[in-house]
Amino acid sequence: MNAQMFEPLKRAEVIKAVERKKPSRIPMILSKWWAGVESQHGARMAEFDRYPEDVVALWINNPVNPERMGLSWEWKTGGAHDSACVIDDWAKLDEFIAKLPDPKNDPQFEELAADAAKGRAEDRYLLFSWWHLFFERPWMLRGMENLMCDYYTEPDNIHKLHNALAGTYCSYIREAARRFAPDGFWTSDDLGHQTGPMMSPDIFQDMILPYYKIVSAELRKCKMHFWLHSCGDNTPLLPHLIDGGVNVFHPVQKHTMDERSVAAQFGDRITFLVGIDVQHTLQEKTPAEVRQEVRFLIDTFDRADGGMGLAAGNGIVAGTPFENIRAFLDEAIVYGEAHRRNW
Repeated sequence: MNAQMFEPLKRAEVIKAVERKKPSRIPMILSKWWAGVESQHGARMAEFDRYPEDVVALWINNPVNPERMGLSWEWKTGGAHDSACVIDDWAKLDEFIAKLPDPKNDPQFEELAADAAKGRAEDRYLLFSWWHLFFERPWMLRGMENLMCDYYTEPDNIHKLHNALAGTYCSYIREAARRFAPDGFWTSDDLGHQTGPMMSPDIFQDMILPYYKIVSAELRKCKMHFWLHSCGDNTPLLPHLIDGGVNVFHPVQKHTMDERSVAAQFGDRITFLVGIDVQHTLQEKTPAEVRQEVRFLIDTFDRADGGMGLAAGNGIVAGTPFENIRAFLDEAIVYGEAHRRNW
């Protein structure tokens, strides 16, 4: 076991990785995404402090939070996205839009100030972040079954909702830029299932892509990269995501996307924050097999100019062997550094 403490990358090196300009090593970002494993391993988790987190993530809750909007009607809360259905009647849409939040009144920005200042003082890459964008948030607002029908039966209302969301999201991005000057913006839309996208590429192109372009245009004005998490098979959507301005894609989910094919087709146009499989590899394999998988990912995605980061594919849950997590983090650094030196 290597007991060396590894220093986080400076901001310029993460930018080089994102922009494919020959970084010194492969960044590790959300590689220590703990989702219950802490309670299993307890104080031993401190051993992972030696491995870096190469961005400072500035997390807020999604700005479009119906519980804080003062809406005049009640809806079911809690549970999965499907269970909310906040807008159960399109007649409520105008009030919903009228009550979307103003970022200048959002206390979440004040809560980020200390972390942002510390990260900037240490010359770290700042990643302004919230979950859910133009699929997951409408899915929560309408429920999955309704939303899938809405694409065909209510396109005008979907466009009206998406346009309003885009305006709110852009206002938050501008406010973050004014206060903290982040380097990137992280968000999510789980656009894929196990064998393909949740919707046809044509529906994505018509109903969602225009609003990605609105957000990406705002991000370019604010000099921020666009980072997107999307589980499942996104392969047919990757050309559209690239067209929509996404700079970094996570996680390239194993057993749904073919790593070699994806890297070969798209590696010169988008950076991949490649997530190691947390469902089977980290949970079921031996430490040696985990190291082998890390080497496979690096050999597949790392290019002479960069364009790769390493992450957990999703949250690392209880039941994951401690030795497997250590093997993943250690091999990511040790083999990753050696791989970069070979270019």
